[in-house]
Amino acid sequence: MTDVTKVMTVTKAKEAGVRVALIAATAAFGLAGCKGKTEEAIVTATPVRVAAAFNGPAAPPIHTNGLLLNKDEIRLSFKMGGVIRQLAVREGDRVRKGQKLAEIELAEVNAQVEQARQAHEKAQRDVERGERLYADQVISLEQLQDLRTQSAVSEAALKSAQFNSSYSSIVAPRDGTVLRRLAEERELVAAGNPVLVLGAQDKGFVVRAGLADREIVQIKPHDAANVRLDALPGVTLTGKVSEIASAADPASGLFNIEVQLDATTQPLKSGLVAKLDIVPATAHAAERVYVPIAAIVEGNGRRASVFVLDGKHARRREVEVAFIENAAVALVAGVESGETVVTDGSLYLEDGETVAVQSETPSLPSPAARRRDEDPAPSSAQRGGGERMRAGIPQRGARVGVGAAS
Repeated sequence: MTDVTKVMTVTKAKEAGVRVALIAATAAFGLAGCKGKTEEAIVTATPVRVAAAFNGPAAPPIHTNGLLLNKDEIRLSFKMGGVIRQLAVREGDRVRKGQKLAEIELAEVNAQVEQARQAHEKAQRDVERGERLYADQVISLEQLQDLRTQSAVSEAALKSAQFNSSYSSIVAPRDGTVLRRLAEERELVAAGNPVLVLGAQDKGFVVRAGLADREIVQIKPHDAANVRLDALPGVTLTGKVSEIASAADPASGLFNIEVQLDATTQPLKSGLVAKLDIVPATAHAAERVYVPIAAIVEGNGRRASVFVLDGKHARRREVEVAFIENAAVALVAGVESGETVVTDGSLYLEDGETVAVQSETPSLPSPAARRRDEDPAPSSAQRGGGERMRAGIPQRGARVGVGAAS
């Protein structure tokens, strides 16, 4: 074999080796590319959380504020005016039926009773003397009748004085609590002026509030109500509408209502501010579909959108909003009860986008990662339709778990 033949043979061998290496490299690169595409296809599913639409009342509860009061508040006063001799109770004291609470000086009252008694006794003596004189035909029948009339009048005056004397002291008419003390000892009070206000215990507590005209027409007696008090956080009291005004208050223009509270062991006090939620009976006559408020996107008036889960895809659907109640939105149409809607992550989806439902809250990313991955904040219109995506659910365009293939 000549040197030229040897060189050509070696050259061909080298070229064959290069071709084999290139084929192997190309195949390896192709496999790596396919693997990267597969991984990228997996991670592009947007993580979201979902919730099921549910049925609820067709009308929202009526919310208002009112005052907690004793059902019966009794204003106690003296029948006759005078100087207060004794006030035996103070505000907040519990009293029993028949307990003496206050009294006035009795000197003047007793004098009036004694004066009336003496006048009556004299009239009785005059009648007796007149009857003897009439029997002797000394006086006429008319004069005897006049004496009898004077005796009857004096007897009535005595009874009136004795009645006034019995009301010279204030006695508790029922078991209860002294709510207000409006006078002090040694003060001069006129007849009928309130001295004490007693809250009776036997009738319980009520909440009095005012409603606007569009609200008063919705409620009826015995409608259920829930009552919350700032003084008792976390406690919800129940009751029913017991009174509904037939005319508006001239001063406020509102219609007054009264809610009778059910019996409770809570330490209630008259005058506490109450938050009242009344559920009209008409609200249960029909039902509406409710979805979480986080599911609403791009609200415009009563028109909005939600994303409904369809397999592994999120489908955009137009809905009509009836009203918002707490953290839920009642819909007129657009979603059926039981359908699954996207909540967290709904603001960052496109129609038909592939999603991955998250059942647990992922760990919070580091602040640096949040600053790197966050998109610009959504517009005020988007924020009005639902809450921002919670920490750990990436925004649109971010990837989870596997970095992009290089």
